[in-house]
Amino acid sequence: MNIIKSFTKAERALWLTALILITASFFIFGGNGILTLIASILGVTSIIINAKGEPLGQLIMVFFSLMYGYISFSFSYYGEMITYLGMTMPMAAFSYISWLRNPFKEGKTEVRVNTLSALEVGFMILLTGAVTFVFYFILRHFNTANLIPSTLSVATSFAAVYLTFRRSEYFSLIYAMNDIVLVILWTLAAFSDTSYISVVICFAMFLVSDIYGFISWKKMKNRQKESELS
Repeated sequence: MNIIKSFTKAERALWLTALILITASFFIFGGNGILTLIASILGVTSIIINAKGEPLGQLIMVFFSLMYGYISFSFSYYGEMITYLGMTMPMAAFSYISWLRNPFKEGKTEVRVNTLSALEVGFMILLTGAVTFVFYFILRHFNTANLIPSTLSVATSFAAVYLTFRRSEYFSLIYAMNDIVLVILWTLAAFSDTSYISVVICFAMFLVSDIYGFISWKKMKNRQKESELS
């Protein structure tokens, strides 16, 4: 794939390290089905491609969300299942279209980084709070495992997908916060089933990749501004 060839040395090193650790942990701890391994590989690949501002990353996220939704269902993490199938997946599809329609330069695939107004940020915070409040009771009704971390995951996931759709560089930072919540969630799951350790490793690598993504988008935003001024 041309996009893989365009990876910098740092991106290639990060991607390969993630693939090795995810695959090794899957076989060492007896990952919960081959679907978990495939989903993890797709997920980390999506994040690194997103870090480059390439719409393809959002398309890959659609397929990751489908797989991760099923994995979450297998451990009664209904919050994760509903969040990824009902929110992350459709928003990734909308973001894919949004990124395609807003390239930085005509003929290029790199997305134009957007700057949100204070009013929109306030709206997002209020909307996130409302969604989180409603989801808490929905998840409690379905006896969702580890209710509080699951509810926090909904909050961070919603804010992240909103910022992704709006092309804000802060989407990766919020996803990093979500990764921390998910590391906690799946660590709790691993106490019951050690095969979920591979999922913990997966989201730990997602965390590193999302932090890189935030740094990459900050640089990309500055480069785009400088290019328009020159």
